[in-house]
Amino acid sequence: MSSRQDRRPVVTGIGVVAPNGVGTDAFWKSTREGISVLDHITRDGCDHMPVRVAGEVRGFDPESLVEERYLVQTDRFTHFAMAAADMALADARITSGDYSDSPFAVGVVTAAGSGGGEFGQRELQRLWGQGSRYVGPYQSIAWFYAASTGQISIRGGFKGPCGVVASDEAGGLDALAHAARAIGRGTDAVVIGAAEAPLAPYSLVCQLGYRELSTSEDPERAYRPFTASANGFVPAEGGAMLVVEEESAARRRGAAVRAVVAGHAATFTGASRWEESREGLAQAIRGALAEARCAPEEIDVVFADALGIPDADRAEALALADALGTHGRRVPVTAPKSGTGRAYCGAPVLDTAAAVLALQDGVVPPTPNVFDVCHELEVVTGRPRPAELRTALVLSRGLMGSNAALVLRHGAPTR
Repeated sequence: MSSRQDRRPVVTGIGVVAPNGVGTDAFWKSTREGISVLDHITRDGCDHMPVRVAGEVRGFDPESLVEERYLVQTDRFTHFAMAAADMALADARITSGDYSDSPFAVGVVTAAGSGGGEFGQRELQRLWGQGSRYVGPYQSIAWFYAASTGQISIRGGFKGPCGVVASDEAGGLDALAHAARAIGRGTDAVVIGAAEAPLAPYSLVCQLGYRELSTSEDPERAYRPFTASANGFVPAEGGAMLVVEEESAARRRGAAVRAVVAGHAATFTGASRWEESREGLAQAIRGALAEARCAPEEIDVVFADALGIPDADRAEALALADALGTHGRRVPVTAPKSGTGRAYCGAPVLDTAAAVLALQDGVVPPTPNVFDVCHELEVVTGRPRPAELRTALVLSRGLMGSNAALVLRHGAPTR
């Protein structure tokens, strides 16, 4: 990616719709303090499922955030994405006039793992219960993985490079790499991110085949990565959207640079082969460091994948030692998602948002519900840890075998 040497991709806007807060300020306040919001699932039709605990987005009113004409043709996961995109654009101080003369200079890239399951379930119930005439025309698009990318680009008038990444949970980080590459090739800005809504009955049933899914009924014990009592992860809905811009274009607008997207790499090691993910994740870390021209000892904080399965947690700890050497055992490691749940493709984008905010505030957020770490890792627990942070490493693995690593550098302060 030599073209990126002259065109640096930087984060200028963040928008969040998460179980622990709608809006970046609410999300970061809760994340910074290590507040866990995991609770029993309350969505209709899910009370008989073996999965009892999740991270639900509450206090989200789509009618107040998204126009009616878009609401009726989209699923909940796209409602999240459109609302978060609006927040990110507002945070980047991009107005309708900033790129009105050059709409092809702005692209949209999202990642998706489950699509619009709630919308699809509702329309299929109408099909079998009432007949085909009762199925709405938007059934053909609302469930589709690319729906969020399409609706955000249409709604915003963005005509630059658009796409959707379907590469497992790690697709959230891979989408950032696509955005960075688009910036390197000449695009001025990309709205990028992921949001998921996997808590409808049909969507939950589709997840029951994952052996890594926690079936614990205790919200405080259901998701405890890196501990002897780790017994899987809990699902979550929500996600985040970011605005990534070419640095000089952003500065010409007077935008504040929150962070620099410095390096990324991805590998594949196969579904549920967690021992093999050690090598794959280590290779992704090395690749991201090489692209960022970053030495291992420069990493100041790691936002871990933290699957919550003993074999997977052990593999991640060993991968950090393999890629970072002895520094991998000393660098602060955090996994805020243990307090919100794992929002599939949305999870690593939420981690990226938290990493950007951690770099800005100089604090490592703790890992909720985790106390008795059983791996050779410096996992931050209990309370936030003040630290001088210049470089962050964000990790993600997917249940189907994708691995990804992202390096972020500190940007100019926003305030």
